[in-house]
Parts: sequence; C-alpha cells; structure tokens
Amino acid sequence: MKDISRRGFMAATAATLATGAQAQQRNSTEIEADISSTIRRNISSFRSLDWQPYFDNTVGGAILVDIRSRALHFWSEDQSIYKLYPTSVPLTEDLTRRGRTEIVRKVEGPEWRPTPSMRARNPDWPEFVPPGPDNPLGTHALYLTWQYYRIHGTHDTRKIGRRSSNGCVGLYNEHISELYALTRVGTQVLLI
Repeated sequence: MKDISRRGFMAATAATLATGAQAQQRNSTEIEADISSTIRRNISSFRSLDWQPYFDNTVGGAILVDIRSRALHFWSEDQSIYKLYPTSVPLTEDLTRRGRTEIVRKVEGPEWRPTPSMRARNPDWPEFVPPGPDNPLGTHALYLTWQYYRIHGTHDTRKIGRRSSNGCVGLYNEHISELYALTRVGTQVLLI
C-alpha cells in the first residue's frame, strides 16, 4: 500500500463520492477497496497489554516501550496502576535499541548535550542546551543503563506518534511528569 496524507485521503474519498451515477452503480465493496487502497494503515495498535508476556514480575515497576506501536506501557509494582502513553521513537533502525535495561537516574529539568554522532550529522547544533522551553528533553528525563538513551519529555508535540528521535523515547511533557512520579531508580524497562 502506498502512503497518503490525511489531505490525500480526503481528496481520494471526495473523488470517489463525486463520481455520482458511476459510484451508485458500483457496489460498496468496490468503493471500499478503492478507498482502502489509498489509505496508509495506522501501524499504531494503541491498546492495553498485560505485563506477564514481557516481565517475570513487576518488582520496582515495569515499563514496556513498543517501538512498532509507538506506545509506552507502565505497571506499578503492585499492579494497581497501569498507564499507556503515546511516544515518539527513533527515526531509523540503526538508532533503535531493543532489549532490557532499567532506569539509573531521574532528572527534573534536564540539560541536553547532543551525542558525538548527532553533532557529526548536525554540526550547527549547539553543544549544550540548559533546562527550559528550548530543551529537547522537555521537563523530565529518565536515564537508562544504555549510554545516550533516555525516556524524556518534549516541547515539540508534533514528534509524538512518529519516528522522530535520535534514539530516545519521547513523551508529552505532562505524561513524562506523571511517569517520572510513578517510577524510581531501578524500574525495569523493556524496549521491543
């Protein structure tokens, strides 16, 4: 299937409906087939999950980041709290990490320094951005055992739901603030 924008979908739908008499003569299955051939399927399967297929237990809490569906799932240690958040994910497969890690540090008002590879790709980027509204890490950051990988907020809300990061998992600032309060150093994290 080819990708199509929302505007393209609307135009295709209008064109299909505008054929008047021809469209009336065609059966609904043919019309649906025409429309679905122009729609880009949303790969996000934003749905609740159980923790058991992914973790042996929820000691310390558990975070599952599903790169494909662009969703972060959180379960509290006693499983009384379950949260599901939309995320941004890495731009490319070579920037994507998968596997088990954990939170090793939590920072409210993080500062940002581009990684050496980011600076090589974007030499005009600043070497340092202090906490504040221009900081790409947003209001809070959860540092993982993997160097340069974070779960963090973002002020650029257009990134959420997309492949848009340089390796990190991004959340809306209000969501990372909530997740920050629910997690602790040692919370287990799995990226799939």
